[in-house]
Amino acid sequence: MQSPPDWPPVPGPLRPSPFPNPVLHALHSLARALLFPAYWALDQLLGCWAPIARPSCLKWLRAAAGAGAALLLIVVIGLPLTLPGLLLWLPLQAWRRPFCYQPPPQSWAPPAPWRPPAEPPRCFSFLSANVCLLPDGLARFSNLRHTQRRAEAVGTVLLAGLRPLRYGTMGCSPPATGAPGGVLIATVPVGLDFVCLQEVFDLRAARRLVSRLAPNLGPVLYDVGTFGLQPGPHLKLLGSGLLLASRYPLLRAAFRSFPDARREDALASKGLLSAQAQVGLLDGRRIVGFLHCTHLHAPIDHAQEQEHPLFSHFRDPCRLGTRQEQPWALGTILSTSRLHHSVACSPEMLRRALEKEEGRHHYLAGPRHGGPQAEPWRGRRLDYITYRGAPGGVLSPEVEQMTFSTALAGLTDHLAVGLRLRVSMPS
Repeated sequence: MQSPPDWPPVPGPLRPSPFPNPVLHALHSLARALLFPAYWALDQLLGCWAPIARPSCLKWLRAAAGAGAALLLIVVIGLPLTLPGLLLWLPLQAWRRPFCYQPPPQSWAPPAPWRPPAEPPRCFSFLSANVCLLPDGLARFSNLRHTQRRAEAVGTVLLAGLRPLRYGTMGCSPPATGAPGGVLIATVPVGLDFVCLQEVFDLRAARRLVSRLAPNLGPVLYDVGTFGLQPGPHLKLLGSGLLLASRYPLLRAAFRSFPDARREDALASKGLLSAQAQVGLLDGRRIVGFLHCTHLHAPIDHAQEQEHPLFSHFRDPCRLGTRQEQPWALGTILSTSRLHHSVACSPEMLRRALEKEEGRHHYLAGPRHGGPQAEPWRGRRLDYITYRGAPGGVLSPEVEQMTFSTALAGLTDHLAVGLRLRVSMPS
């Protein structure tokens, strides 16, 4: 059966440049080039202040020398370029759309559109991962280094999840009996359709990921955020850190900035990235899925997090109720002090360790400030994938499987989480 002429559909208002004309885009590139030396030197300076895992006199001397060199670069090179760069960069943000759109290459072919009820139910696979791709100096505070190398490695790992599924890319496996469960795996789930990443703050790292994902997966939204002077007033120098990639055509996208920010989030433009992806056709109309990606900050307010109204509108497969988890649910944040242990750097070895309570105690971070600990101990879950069907809609989503993945072991301080949804037309 041939695809209709509108497949893949034209992405509507989405365009590669976040600016309405090439002149503004070129000026913005010039402004960022002027600001980069100060950004790089300040990043090196912050890295010198990061805690040292095994402090020694020689390491302290190296850190002090590095800090002095970075400070000298800021004064001699950074400051003279920063002022004109900032004066050029700030007003340009008024014309900037709050994300960049990377279309796939001309040779890209999305999956064939799903056409219910003539075709069987289709499964869609989602992956969410906090990859801690901050500027290198900030990443060191999480005991992670080499942001650019890690970005390349993360891209390589994600590409391994693009292989077709055993039952093909068009349908689903036979429905499982009993309630859906969660599994711990050492790889990225195969057959990924949608990838949502958090903490992709470094633009160079984002571009490395985009160069891998767009040709092999599909359209990508990145460099997300409203920068410059914002109502409050607030000065936003970092974006939201969000990145969204899709195997299906994206039709529209929007970003809504969170109005309040505190402490280390004050300079970041955190918010909600929303996108529409067309996945099929029904009676000549589009079947559109709505994707939302966000990154919150909840280090200690566990009760407020668990009682948030979000959980009354969206379903969390790992959740039984307020502070009640499924017995198979796992914590998703790793202990930063053990990130470089040989076990924590090996996806397979870490998977085996987390299968046992002793290993979870050793490698997973627990509740902050003496919070309640579940029995058996499973660490604290900070990463969520929630879903819901359209109210009154003709399509019904059901969870086929949740996954907790150690595939990014050694590259970030979080486990990746995956969701496989089976969507069908009720008979």
